[in-house]
Amino acid sequence: MRPVAVVPYRDGWPADFAELAGRLRDALGAEAVAVDHVGSTSVPGLAAKDCVDVQVRVRAVDRARQEPLLAAIGFRCRPEPWNRVEVSGGRECRKLVFAPPPGARSCNVHLRRADGPNSRFALLFRDYLRADGAARDGWGAFKQRLAASVPDLFDYGRIKAHATQVLMAGAERWAASTGWTVDGPDDPR
Repeated sequence: MRPVAVVPYRDGWPADFAELAGRLRDALGAEAVAVDHVGSTSVPGLAAKDCVDVQVRVRAVDRARQEPLLAAIGFRCRPEPWNRVEVSGGRECRKLVFAPPPGARSCNVHLRRADGPNSRFALLFRDYLRADGAARDGWGAFKQRLAASVPDLFDYGRIKAHATQVLMAGAERWAASTGWTVDGPDDPR
């Protein structure tokens, strides 16, 4: 059993992302259309697991081309089936997830098609929670209660995935009411 620790927001997470993003851009070169700080550590004030999520938007997910580039800097392609495909917007989307080199800062590097609904989902999640303090605080409190009552990481993730769908219904309403769209190529945070 792998325990779950959800911690208060840490001011150092954007700098951790920036360092990772630079290494990933250098390693992937033209393969990387954009490198985004996503997930809970990308939202100022949001409690999160101390694991930085990075989304690399690519033109096409191509393990044969991309895995050697990341392996050259020590990143390992995750073998689990759920790290190869995800459903977003009712569509099955290919992806690759990479773990950091042993002993390095905890992170997940997600390679997704730049124009894929799963790429949009990650950006909308981030931007909605950055814009709506009540949603951010409610989501953080939910994750802290869940981690306290369901300490196994796998079970925590499965339960949180269902709750995320409820959160994202609000995010979609927010996107429609504000005219939100996927914007620029890189997240500066």
